[in-house]
Amino acid sequence: MKIVDLSHVMNVHTPGWVGYAGNKMYYAQNLQTQMIVAQRIDTALHVGTHFDGAMHATDDRKGDMASLPLDYLVNRGVIVDISDKVTDWSVITPEMIESTKADIREGDILILHTGWHRHYEGQKQQDLVRYFCYHPGPNLDTLHWMLKKKIKWWGMDAGSCDHAMNTSIRNMRPDLAAQFAKQFGKTPAEFFGTFEYAHKKSGRRVVQDMFPFHSWAFQEGLLHAENLGGDIELVLGKRCLIGAFPWRYEGLEGCPCRIVAFLDTDMSVEAVGNAAKAIMGS
Repeated sequence: MKIVDLSHVMNVHTPGWVGYAGNKMYYAQNLQTQMIVAQRIDTALHVGTHFDGAMHATDDRKGDMASLPLDYLVNRGVIVDISDKVTDWSVITPEMIESTKADIREGDILILHTGWHRHYEGQKQQDLVRYFCYHPGPNLDTLHWMLKKKIKWWGMDAGSCDHAMNTSIRNMRPDLAAQFAKQFGKTPAEFFGTFEYAHKKSGRRVVQDMFPFHSWAFQEGLLHAENLGGDIELVLGKRCLIGAFPWRYEGLEGCPCRIVAFLDTDMSVEAVGNAAKAIMGS
């Protein structure tokens, strides 16, 4: 078996999403005075390579990190290369994904490679404004396509799994929103429009104009991971086992994690035991 790491390294320079604080790491005690080194880290949960739980964008308290069984987090999937089809603010469509001829099967974990990881902190083409504020993202057709394909979870090598201008960045960076409007002839709000869905528990009609791959998708069980990178280019187009490993922490709405691809396996996965199955109890 071969293992390929699809995660970015984390350090004090790891950037938070737009509006989020980055990391703070410091020594709580040191070797020369206490004989043991102890460090502390203060961090948002959505920095570096990380997994979003349903709690991040819904009011479902069962959608935390501890509720995700291992055979959900680790299962068969495919890394699809669409990097030659996207540029700044491109819209990712089902047709774009399927045109790659990648072997995408029902129930897969799906990783989309846009090439945007090259603009992440510490990379040769580092450009954090381009990375977080200009990245491509999927439209509503792609959301419906993923649900129809019963995608287990998905990830992308960008700052958000929603299009950059279909997030609150459009409000935080009005200068970029104006640039988008000049380029596309519509404001981001006009370009992406609104979407409607029924609240899963109350049935309330929800109308929103941004973050569909967080709010709507999460309540349907379609979760995602963001900021993938590492050696992702070694596995483009490959079917393999893909695993995400966030902390097993009750009440956590997201978590930094290691995401890896396992090659040359028999592709079978079985969660054994209550802990692996995310069954909680005394």
